[in-house]
Amino acid sequence: MAKYSPQRIRDPLHDLVEFNDDKFENVLWEVLQTRPFQRLRRVKQLAFSELVFPGATHTRFAHSVGVFHIARQLMSIIRDHLGNDIDDDRAKVALAAALVHDIGHGPFSHSFEEAGEKLDIPYSKHEAVSADLIKNSEVAEVLAKVHKGFPEEVANLIAIDGPTDIYSAVVSSQFDADRLDYIQRDPLMAGTQHSQIDFTWLRSNLEIGTLQYGVDDEPVGETETFVLGSKAFFAAETYILGLFHLYPTVYFHKATRSAEKLFTYLMVRLHDLVKNGDVDRTGLNSQHPLVKFLEHSNQENFLPMDDALIWGSIHQMVDAEDKCLQEIAQRLRDRKLLKCIDARGDRFPRHLSVHVTDEILDVACAELVKAVDVWNLENETITPRIILDDGKRPTYKRFSEGKGPLNRIHINMNDELVDVSEVSRAVNASGTFKFLRAYIDENDADARKFLEQKIEDIAKGVKT
Repeated sequence: MAKYSPQRIRDPLHDLVEFNDDKFENVLWEVLQTRPFQRLRRVKQLAFSELVFPGATHTRFAHSVGVFHIARQLMSIIRDHLGNDIDDDRAKVALAAALVHDIGHGPFSHSFEEAGEKLDIPYSKHEAVSADLIKNSEVAEVLAKVHKGFPEEVANLIAIDGPTDIYSAVVSSQFDADRLDYIQRDPLMAGTQHSQIDFTWLRSNLEIGTLQYGVDDEPVGETETFVLGSKAFFAAETYILGLFHLYPTVYFHKATRSAEKLFTYLMVRLHDLVKNGDVDRTGLNSQHPLVKFLEHSNQENFLPMDDALIWGSIHQMVDAEDKCLQEIAQRLRDRKLLKCIDARGDRFPRHLSVHVTDEILDVACAELVKAVDVWNLENETITPRIILDDGKRPTYKRFSEGKGPLNRIHINMNDELVDVSEVSRAVNASGTFKFLRAYIDENDADARKFLEQKIEDIAKGVKT
């Protein structure tokens, strides 16, 4: 019988993360040694957030190891509940999926993905890249040591849109290992003092319950899911609200989003120059890995893509002949970000004489978006002079908005499983965070004047 040595990783959040001395976890340790997984050491978890929070330099590698660690804790709860009835194959698939779920993220993570979407680059969407790397790279060769079809099973679980059973809920749900890691890791590394959760108490009160579900109030069947005991009710509220608060304060920070928008347009301009045969105007040469990826987006050209490569490219693009590319690269290098005019959160409330409701702001913001689109067309430049950024984040996705009965957080209230949104006033009162921001060059007086006047005019025309 083969002997395997246990391996350990020191982690600032979880302390020691151990890979046990059995064949399966030895295989997962081998996955860590592959080139696609090691690449994650050079992809920051929060992309440009370090421009605001200098400590937020942690990586997708550390996060992925942390997700595996928590997934294993969740799986132990399942194992304790099911005993001999546990499906070991499904458990192994879920644990492996937790480890490699982020393996397809490109440099600057979602910023790279947004640029790829604008440019219709198939090999930039992290779910698709992850699936390819898991099934068709050295990662697949290692995972296949579990059994022949194992890589496909792992990739298929990651691709599922919402949980289908208790095992997939470990990987993707509103209370999954991914969220349970980053809701702790991101504030810790960013240095923020809010969004803290009582993970120890949550874990110690986590149970397995049987949930009945149906269609149009007609029962269809039942399934097992994670539920929290009633003693963890307030800890569950804190978890939901803590996760929610990370979005406006960290992930959607106006300066971070400014850098992300600049990076998107840097990639768009670089792509246009490369496709038009003007590589010599970019500051890069024809054999540069980023140029090769934009010419042919495939696995071979994707693997060199990491944050370090892009930052090195930005330094070279500062000397580009193309003035647009040169200016954006210099802004990113020197943190000379575009100025933000917060239309929804600041400017409209300042000018509206009526009681400000979500519906009123929705109407005002929609009108501003149309006006800016027209102004940008009339004042056309290579990069829009006014760059809009809008988005939203609900506090909690209720059943009607979710992806099935397993994608909910349930509280065991006197042996009745209740969705937390049905009993928590705090969750129901917090609503949805929405934003609409306009980014402009600090010296573009015409763009600023247009925005300020248009916001004031729209506000005057809004009726209750």
